[in-house]
Amino acid sequence: MKHFSYTVIWAIALPVCMASIHGIYNFGQSELFHKKSNCKPIPETLHLCHDIEYAEMRLPNLLGHETMNEVLQQASSWIPLVQKQCHPDTRKFLCSLFAPVCLDDLDEPIQPCRSLCESVKESCAPVMSAFGFPWPDMLECTRFPQDNDLCIPVGMDNLVPSTKEVPKVCDACQEKEENENEIVDNLCKNDFALKIKVKEIAYMNGDTKIVPETKSKTIYKLNGVTERDLRKTVLWLKDGLQCTCDEMNDINAAYLVMGQKVDGNLIITSLKRWQRGQREFKRISRSIRKLQC
Repeated sequence: MKHFSYTVIWAIALPVCMASIHGIYNFGQSELFHKKSNCKPIPETLHLCHDIEYAEMRLPNLLGHETMNEVLQQASSWIPLVQKQCHPDTRKFLCSLFAPVCLDDLDEPIQPCRSLCESVKESCAPVMSAFGFPWPDMLECTRFPQDNDLCIPVGMDNLVPSTKEVPKVCDACQEKEENENEIVDNLCKNDFALKIKVKEIAYMNGDTKIVPETKSKTIYKLNGVTERDLRKTVLWLKDGLQCTCDEMNDINAAYLVMGQKVDGNLIITSLKRWQRGQREFKRISRSIRKLQC
């Protein structure tokens, strides 16, 4: 399925999110769930839920994922939504589905309460809608049980804590006031400078993979980057799942990206939204035209 934009790189990741819930179980079908013998340790690589306050999760989970590889692949796509902080319990709600808690004395999975779903939906559905994606039918809150002692309600922080701290901003996305000399210096330090629009974003091994729209690409500088490299340009934002990039939060915007070629990969070191007429970009345009390194 075609990806679109990030949050935040979340807007681009959302189609993957939709795929991750496509096979969701009908809640309440207890025969689909296994007993304690199928509980699995929550791996460190499950970044969405690794540091929650329980150590084991059920497989299959409430989204129908039967292997840990499925969980890891699909869960990463929801991290940007948590980083968007549309609701303090977004992570709690998602982890109750991706990594439902395993308890010694319970054979049945503990589902999120309807109140938790409704609270998260009320705050986060408008964020999703702003990027053209409705709240998924398979996460309709009526599918979840009314509040009782066998579901996870709003505010139950001792079971699945919300995000403990505001995630850091990716180094490449830090806002920096630069004069013309600093802009030229930055351009000269990097191997490439491109003006792009984003076609696709995905996540691989914790990094963010950015594929530009081919027709929108403008080349300002290439050094050690061949035409073959650019034939199917893929840019990488290192450790993109561990930080936010609010600079890239408009699916229709153009971006100036600069970076270096490292081990055959094009690594982004600087990313700025290109805003026509803004003073900083007038300076950048002047600097690019007279670039002499």
